[in-house]
Amino acid sequence: MKIMIVDDDKLVASSLKMIVEADEEIEVTGVCHSGREAVKAYDELSPDILLMDIRMEDMNGLEALEEIIKMHEDARVLFLTTFNDDEYIVKALSLGAKGYIIKQDYESIVPALKAVYEGQTVFGSDVIERLPDMLKEPAKKEFDYESFGLNAQEYEIIELVAMGLSNKECAAKLALSEGTVRNYISGILSKLELRDRTNLAIFYYTRC
Repeated sequence: MKIMIVDDDKLVASSLKMIVEADEEIEVTGVCHSGREAVKAYDELSPDILLMDIRMEDMNGLEALEEIIKMHEDARVLFLTTFNDDEYIVKALSLGAKGYIIKQDYESIVPALKAVYEGQTVFGSDVIERLPDMLKEPAKKEFDYESFGLNAQEYEIIELVAMGLSNKECAAKLALSEGTVRNYISGILSKLELRDRTNLAIFYYTRC
């Protein structure tokens, strides 16, 4: 797995390189110190994942992500920042970020990189807890759930899970048994190749 690190603090960038390269599956192919550097280097290095800070001089991480996504729709960017602002998180999601974790949680960096590499979207635990409130009124888009092998009932269950309802609450809403809802969710996770209810909620907020 090839990673590019972007952080305007050179000491932090160096420390991050040491942390992630301690895992034999990860190679840091480049280190940048501004968003503008990152945009240029991304074209040259084509990393599997870009691990990037948000607040930087010259061009911030969100602006860099926007530029990179324009040229590389499949780019995978994982934000690692000290800024836990709802506005930043929502903006990162809307631009196509694959994750948003907080710098103090250094132990989660390598697992997060591996999850993003495997196609997951990841967020720090404190971010996950606030996602439903931040995205309480998501902008509805036409969503072709059938293209994912889902039916209308399964899509309805996804919506309820994204709202934070438990299996019991979903069952009550849909006049189903709790066991039936549990089976539905297991089937949905399998179809979408997701690990758990958290990733299912993130799928809803980023795709639906």
